[in-house]
Amino acid sequence: MTDLPQSTPRRIRRGALASVAAAALVAGGAVGSSLVQPVTPAFAQALPKTPIEAPEHPPGSFANIVDKVKPGVVSVKVKLDASASSDDDDGPGQGRSLQNVPPQLREFFKRFGQNGQGGGMQGMPQRQGQRGAVGSGFIISGDGYVVTNNHVVDNAKTVQVTLDDGRTLDAKVIGKDAKTDLALLKIKDEGTYPYVQFGKAAPRVGDWVVAIGNPFGLGGTVTAGIVSARGRDIGAGPYDDFLQIDAPINKGNSGGPTFNVNGEVVGVNTAIASPSGGSVGLAFAIPAETVQAVVEQLRTDGKVARGYLGVQVQPVTKDIADGLGLDKPKGALVDHAENGTPAAKAGLKSGDVIESVNGNPVSDAKELSRKIAGLKPGAKVEIAYLRGGKSDTATITLGALPNDGKVASRGSDTSDGQPRLGLSLAPAADVGLSDEGVAVMEVDPDGPAAAKGIEQGDVILDVAGQSVSKPSEVAERIRSAEASGRKAVLMRIKNQKGVTRFVAVALSKNAG
Repeated sequence: MTDLPQSTPRRIRRGALASVAAAALVAGGAVGSSLVQPVTPAFAQALPKTPIEAPEHPPGSFANIVDKVKPGVVSVKVKLDASASSDDDDGPGQGRSLQNVPPQLREFFKRFGQNGQGGGMQGMPQRQGQRGAVGSGFIISGDGYVVTNNHVVDNAKTVQVTLDDGRTLDAKVIGKDAKTDLALLKIKDEGTYPYVQFGKAAPRVGDWVVAIGNPFGLGGTVTAGIVSARGRDIGAGPYDDFLQIDAPINKGNSGGPTFNVNGEVVGVNTAIASPSGGSVGLAFAIPAETVQAVVEQLRTDGKVARGYLGVQVQPVTKDIADGLGLDKPKGALVDHAENGTPAAKAGLKSGDVIESVNGNPVSDAKELSRKIAGLKPGAKVEIAYLRGGKSDTATITLGALPNDGKVASRGSDTSDGQPRLGLSLAPAADVGLSDEGVAVMEVDPDGPAAAKGIEQGDVILDVAGQSVSKPSEVAERIRSAEASGRKAVLMRIKNQKGVTRFVAVALSKNAG
């Protein structure tokens, strides 16, 4: 899991407040008259006739809920592949890389799963050559399917789950999705297992929730709190839409469930905000509706295929809304529709404002991305948009999100030994940026590529003097350069203005 930084709140001593109050009393009538106002008839008329009352009382105990669901929660223990990174901040068993975090806060980000601890308490020694991670999960079917976080089982060589009754069983990874940080496991032993169910409705802000997990290797730990906020974007990925909860969550809770008072799963715990690495009452969970959609695809296909519209969009600011004659900022403004994409074929153009998808309003560009990504390639969608002050609709058949391999993350190797530059790539022709080269889709701000000024929207034309058209070719050229003993690889880059330049990017495995 990932810890978000948070500044330390001011501490106010009760004695100081008492002194201020006493001073105000001593000051006499002048101060008193400025603070106390008479209740006029008009003011009294505006007061509510009856006080606001809470409709429900909090439960006296969560014990019945815990007894009901605890058998369906498991601890997850992973033995990591020897080639996996052991970086304390970004290794397997930790949280996702948060790419949109302000630089001044990024140093505080810590990941949740206990990388390298072999299931022990964080900071305890490990035997040489033994590397592992621990986390949490929950069983969603009687035949033993288990949901957890992707970062808990990423680069796993073997996976085991420990049930509430103490049994430890082998499991296999059915599928993973890095973009939502979810993974689906299957217990290898045949049998009938206790399982939990997903909630039928999204929780409201203020609803009670109960979290159960494996913090610091102490399995079966129960904490409680409320839903503090919804729709949080913490920069963890392109489809952020987290629940924020104040139930205490710590390292090892990754992948564990958050339940409502009916014992239904409403979220999967994945990140915390903390300058210290421990709980400060700010935790983030993937909503159940997202989990269900991803898990269903992982169970049937072993991977997640996402719909692709093919537009570059930006938020509608107040100034843009005024210029377009909108009553308030809403929707997603089309910067351009990429050549040959479903959006371009349907006639969407620069300046269009997408207002809804299948009748569901789109509040901003981020929500449009989530809605489209939540649909499968081949799905037909009705897009309502505004053009020149007039509303129109288009029925569009979605394509598949380009995903022809990638070079991603920072300072570590992929499973095939490829140095990671901190870039997410796609064929430039597929995304309409250029007829040649490989397009830079995302840039890790802490990666070696970002340090050299490579930006989203750039196109890589040559690597080590050879032209490239696919991400796999970029990876191949980089591996060849490293094998020849080079400390850096030379790339020719074209920016969005069409200006080309040469960039030498370090090949150090610990770069960035």
